[in-house]
Amino acid sequence: MKKRVLMCVIGLFAALSLTGCNELKDSDVVVTVGETEITADLANFYARYMQAQYETFYGAYLGEDMWDSEAEKGKTYEEFVKDSALKDLEDMVLLEKHMKDYEIELTEKEQEVIKESAKTFGEDNSLEQKNKVSGSEKVVERVMTLMAIRDKMHDAIAEKADKKVSEEEMNQKKMQYVLFSYTKKDKEENETDLSEEEKKDVKKSAEDFAKSAKTESDFGKLAKQNSVEVQTATFDAETTIPDESLVAAADKLKKNGVTGVVETEDGCYVAKVVSLKDKKASEAKKKEIISERKEKLYEDTCKGWRKEAGVKVNKSVWKKVDFNDLGVTMKQEQEVPYADDIKTDDQAEAEENAQ
Repeated sequence: MKKRVLMCVIGLFAALSLTGCNELKDSDVVVTVGETEITADLANFYARYMQAQYETFYGAYLGEDMWDSEAEKGKTYEEFVKDSALKDLEDMVLLEKHMKDYEIELTEKEQEVIKESAKTFGEDNSLEQKNKVSGSEKVVERVMTLMAIRDKMHDAIAEKADKKVSEEEMNQKKMQYVLFSYTKKDKEENETDLSEEEKKDVKKSAEDFAKSAKTESDFGKLAKQNSVEVQTATFDAETTIPDESLVAAADKLKKNGVTGVVETEDGCYVAKVVSLKDKKASEAKKKEIISERKEKLYEDTCKGWRKEAGVKVNKSVWKKVDFNDLGVTMKQEQEVPYADDIKTDDQAEAEENAQ
């Protein structure tokens, strides 16, 4: 069992690239969730926390204009991150309100870790830096508290998800397959498409291979004789890799059944079903299904609470949080274990082995 961690913001802005000014008033209300008001200082600091993560880890790839570039259709990266930050804050204040419903609380040790971390943040950053990101010790402590509550509530809500998975839902088959490619490489490993005549020859080779594979028990040996690489894949009816058409053809077969030639843009596939139930892959699929159910339950629960409470955003205030006018980078990201979960390396390893 992995130790749960509380994301810590110590030193978050110790390497700030600060430009521009902060026109926000800390007491301005950015969003009202039910009867709870989220003020500008809290919203600004959390948004800067997310901004720092993006600028630090994606800035080099997205360039200086990253915040004005498109993150998804009709939405810039700035809009995307700010929307995400606001949704997080809305969820976190609602999760806090419902803590008693799930018998969740922060222990004294956890609260001590948060207080000490907020204090250290205040000591590690200048007053100018803290003012521009609304990073008072009180605000930092509040953000870290909400994040800690979110983590514990997420686990508590998710744990109530249905964990019963039928054999049909989890079952994964296994196949061996080869691809007779419609491309070739030169001496410099540059890849080019084959001519139409060459593609006809490749398809003929694939057809001959498929015919031989129906009687040859060793699919791998036959692949080697034909100078093609054999690969394996587990699948169910909804799998799309390595190719949706190939999966559809293989899914109709019994064990040891061989597909005909499945022609795609990439070339010609031929596959052999070697197992109708791959135990390891099926167990992994079961875990994936349960994980998806847990996340959906958590998201649906928060969504329901937001709808019930009602959310009102003060757009004129929120607009003042501008990622282009104030750049923020992250010196380092630290993870601080919850105080109750701090264990020695030996204890942690023992827990891992026990799973």
